[in-house]
Amino acid sequence: MVPAAATAAEAAPPPRPGEVVPGQRTQTPALVEGIREPAPAADDAAGAARAYLAAQRDTYRIANAGRDLESAGTVADGGQETVRLRQRHRGVPVLGGEYVVRMEKAADGSRVVTGTSGKYFTGLRTDTAAEVGDALAVERAVDAVLDDLGRERFAGYEAGERDESAAPLTGTSHGLVVLPSGTGVLTRHVTVRGDDPALGEPVLREVYIDARAGYPVLQYSGIKTFGAPKAADGMRSADGARGARRLASDPAAAEAGSGVKLDGTTVALDVTRDEGRGAYLLRDRSRHPEDSGNAIATWDARGKWASQWAGTWPETLQEFGSPTPAFGVEATEAGAVDAHWAAGRVHDHFKDRHGRDSLDGRGMTVDSLVGVTDYGQPYVNAFWDGSKMVYGSGDAEYRPLAAALDVVGHEMTHGVVEHTADLVYAGQSGALNEAIADYFGNAVETDVLGIPMDSPDSGLVGEALCRTKSPRECAFRDLDDGRTTTASFLGVGFGTDNGGVHLNSTIFAGALWDVRQDLGPELADRIVYKALTEYLTPLDGFTEGRAAVLAAAKDLDVAGRDLTAVRRAFNAHGIVPNWELALGIDSDVLLERVNTYDSRLGAGGGWWAASQSNEDGSEPYSVWAGRTDGKGRLKLMSPNDGRYHVNPATDGTTVVWVAYGSGPVEVLARPLAGGPVRKLWSGRNVGSSVHVDGDVVTFEHHNHGGRRGVTYLSLKDPANRVSLGGGTYSQAFFPSLSDGKVAYQTRRRVTGSTYEHATRIVDVATGESTVVHQAAPGAGLGPTAITGEHVYWLLDEIDQNGTTALRRAALDGSGVMDLSPETGPAALNVRDLTASREAVTMEARTPVPEMRNEYLAKLWQFPAAVDDGTPRRGRVSCNRGEQLSAAAAAGTQVLWLDATTGVSDVVTRTKPAGKCG
Repeated sequence: MVPAAATAAEAAPPPRPGEVVPGQRTQTPALVEGIREPAPAADDAAGAARAYLAAQRDTYRIANAGRDLESAGTVADGGQETVRLRQRHRGVPVLGGEYVVRMEKAADGSRVVTGTSGKYFTGLRTDTAAEVGDALAVERAVDAVLDDLGRERFAGYEAGERDESAAPLTGTSHGLVVLPSGTGVLTRHVTVRGDDPALGEPVLREVYIDARAGYPVLQYSGIKTFGAPKAADGMRSADGARGARRLASDPAAAEAGSGVKLDGTTVALDVTRDEGRGAYLLRDRSRHPEDSGNAIATWDARGKWASQWAGTWPETLQEFGSPTPAFGVEATEAGAVDAHWAAGRVHDHFKDRHGRDSLDGRGMTVDSLVGVTDYGQPYVNAFWDGSKMVYGSGDAEYRPLAAALDVVGHEMTHGVVEHTADLVYAGQSGALNEAIADYFGNAVETDVLGIPMDSPDSGLVGEALCRTKSPRECAFRDLDDGRTTTASFLGVGFGTDNGGVHLNSTIFAGALWDVRQDLGPELADRIVYKALTEYLTPLDGFTEGRAAVLAAAKDLDVAGRDLTAVRRAFNAHGIVPNWELALGIDSDVLLERVNTYDSRLGAGGGWWAASQSNEDGSEPYSVWAGRTDGKGRLKLMSPNDGRYHVNPATDGTTVVWVAYGSGPVEVLARPLAGGPVRKLWSGRNVGSSVHVDGDVVTFEHHNHGGRRGVTYLSLKDPANRVSLGGGTYSQAFFPSLSDGKVAYQTRRRVTGSTYEHATRIVDVATGESTVVHQAAPGAGLGPTAITGEHVYWLLDEIDQNGTTALRRAALDGSGVMDLSPETGPAALNVRDLTASREAVTMEARTPVPEMRNEYLAKLWQFPAAVDDGTPRRGRVSCNRGEQLSAAAAAGTQVLWLDATTGVSDVVTRTKPAGKCG
């Protein structure tokens, strides 16, 4: 998860005039307001801000403000100045380290500091000498993304559709970054982009590789969308390459045009006559100075793919044109009229109400692309990519996404957020980002369309997009849904919705919407805008967001009943200090706060094994083992050698795991009873599927380009190992192990572009291989689980519509049946599974009842015995958060990583919960 804390708790700053909110585990206050203190004279605002912090070292505890804070920009509004300062540790940028100083400047040039806020991490001590270079960091980052995509997407793409000899993903290193966990984690920041090798969908991931051990300690998607996240959704340029096209300054004349929106309304459009093209263009220069070359421009991207817009601008793209100023049916049906008209309304809102000149505050061109598809298929989403808005084509039910004014407002507000608080698009800060985008998107819509704030539909987001459904049926979200932290917050990892950026956004957005309903649109909008631009910083969460809004309200002289109403709005949504402590679970905790990223659990023989970092997540990961009944002391299995020890497996006698360092990746083993650590294998990369049973160990390994293979070996003679797949045209993946037999999936080229997809079992003792089941061409084959009686596996065989089947067979391939069907009302999106002799447990993406189009990983269990031919499933746990990395123990007991409380704990239940809700 994105780190938001610095060091162990230290003494709070001494009392001072005004209100001081202490920072969490840092000596620097999170918020100081209500002060008036002179700032030292300086050449500019940033210099004065740094000098002030240096002079007030006893309060702010910033050792060297001149050296460790660099200017990130100053916004001046009359006599008010807001300075953003970004933290560096020994010259290296600190992720999310940003401090804001607010000042008043007098006519004589003197300045008075009126408040400060933000995150400065005082406990950073890490050395900044890297042991991992850019090349290895990029390689590990690409491998980490490929491994994640392999688990999430399965493997079932058809040959001939893609160039399989080429690596599908590339990485770009941006240099060193310190993650502010504990004393700091030195990393290399790598952006991985390209196409998913299985589905061809675009990929954009931000990956942080430990610069000493080469392990991916943090990974999240840079894709920023309006609706429920999907792999092809909105890509945000993360390397500074904006790709935005500046408009040509060719002779052109402004004109008054018109067009018909998708709701049938005729609207006036500001257009431009371009003599070169002999056409009128959707280019509005009326809102920008004539000599700036900037405008509001709407571009024709029909027939283009969403994946083409990651910070690039193909030269063939043109602004939407018309032979007359009256734009016709093509512009209407593509959503171009709506996009162009709506962009002007949103621009005017920020200009007229907040004095903001375009999205960046400096008059940037507002580019909107309309009509994009998802590889030729309908695309029902929209996104901001760091420089422009991209709107999907819609489908038979949903109009083009630009047809909703709140959608346009939402995406344009992402641009405003990026150029102000720049809230990191992951976890709670990402949910704040989404909440503020929803707030202003709806604010513009209600004002322009005259929707009363007390209307039951005023909080609906995207409700105007449907062709046949009612607004409430159509809406993506509802800011009046009444969700609270204690009843509704969904703890998830970054692999799900970037840590819940959409799943949890309406909790905070709902509080803001309540403020707007209570205080009125104009005052509420000013409060939220001031909080965004003058108080919030990149890693702020819900609690800091509350404090920022309250402080902004006080700055605007909100007091009495109105200030009470602001507090009441946040209280009603459970956004109060320490709200995380009120979240409960129905399972038994075996290991608290594992503080690891992307490491799985193992269980067997009455024992479990898991990776854990120190409490603040700043140390490399160690493997610990404990008893599944919770008794006895934990055992440390891995050496403390600076490497990351992850993905452990155990059979109750031996623990096997994977170690990442600056050299080759290694598979290690150690007896639970104690003894030396043994190296079993070394190579480029090992997947998360690691298993041990008796004398046999199996695991998935990855070659260059993510080519997947399965290796099995004997603990008695590790050098005598067998590898399957691992080539361009022959791959093996998702192994499982029991009683001397390895189950796995294969994808092999038979002839030309013909491939065979099959589930297989190999007998380790004899080497005999059995095809348990051969899948249809193009089928997606998922994880396997094997016991002494059955083999289970997942597949997406029929229509690849997001649901998968859980299939079972005897070890000889007989008795094939589906425990969970791929189609029909009972179908689930199953992603992983684990099995004991008595039961099989699957991890499925399950709909979140109170949220449209949102899904969360939950655990379901089937008994191994199906007496009457009808499988019966039940929920393992009713915990509200994400349930991942299930590991079957004896009987029906399951262990998993549970994120309900906002942190990941190893938990267990000996018996399934059955039904939930």
